Amino acid sequence: MDTQHPFALLTPDTVLDAVESLGFLSDARILTLNSYENRVFQVGIEGSQPLIAKFYRPLRWSDAAILEEHQFSLELAERDIPVIAPMQLEGNTLFEHAGFRFSLFRRFGGRAPEFDNPDHLLMLGRLLGRLHAVGAMQPFAHRPELTVDSFGTESIAWLREHDSVPANLRPAYFSVADDLLERIQGIVQDVPYQTIRLHGDLHVGNLLWRDELLYMVDMDDCRQGPAIQDLWMMLSGERDQRQGQLAELVDGYNEFHDFDPRQLALIEPLRSLRLIHYSAWLARRWDDPAFPMHFSWFTSERYWADQILTLREQRAALDEPPLRLF
Repeated sequence: MDTQHPFALLTPDTVLDAVESLGFLSDARILTLNSYENRVFQVGIEGSQPLIAKFYRPLRWSDAAILEEHQFSLELAERDIPVIAPMQLEGNTLFEHAGFRFSLFRRFGGRAPEFDNPDHLLMLGRLLGRLHAVGAMQPFAHRPELTVDSFGTESIAWLREHDSVPANLRPAYFSVADDLLERIQGIVQDVPYQTIRLHGDLHVGNLLWRDELLYMVDMDDCRQGPAIQDLWMMLSGERDQRQGQLAELVDGYNEFHDFDPRQLALIEPLRSLRLIHYSAWLARRWDDPAFPMHFSWFTSERYWADQILTLREQRAALDEPPLRLF
């Protein structure tokens, strides 16, 4: 397999053959779904509902790490926590065909939750409290931990070493990024927290509202980390708005798991780390033809100039008092 373009050989016929290798009869209808890190397809099945086939990016996760993600999802589902877990076929969830590892999921529709609705925020808080109560029971053995080094130091090193930043903007970008990282390290060292198993990438696009319930999808980035990582992306707007949103989330959360308010000091450091990590993620994936096609703005001077401004704003935000619980 060509490691520079890992999905070059994943043709529609390969996708259909993979699904049929597990005993399903396809009706040959295939729909490519929105995914960049992996490849995800809806595959029509004769006489039944379509299935979702997820093909994992080669070399990203070990088999053990993928299976640990699956086990976490199944553990949550067994406790009636609404998460879309992989299908089990004869006790297996991870399969291989033509050099690609893949899993199947039942098709599941829904709509985006309304987080300007306090009831939805309260329900999300309850969902996260239940998730973290299970996540705290034992640690991951094969999944990574969200750290300043993994999201910050390594990301900046990659961008610096691979000339991803336009030459004329490199001094400004790395100056503010290095300063930001130093401040983040100081804050994180001063905040005591326990790491638990997390969703890890819980933004609004990974939540579905259906049948009066919130469902979590896409556990591909689950990892160890501070609990606040699964909450802070739900906060938006001015400070007073974020304060109100936080109150609703934590009220629901505390019904199932104790929230540690000391972690509120980690919100802006985690936001900063995500910004840096996102740029490095795009740079690392640039040899995948899907990325230049869909993220053409990444190589523009405007993108990097905007990033410099955003990181400067984040540096100022790190010196502001954290949100509080009343």
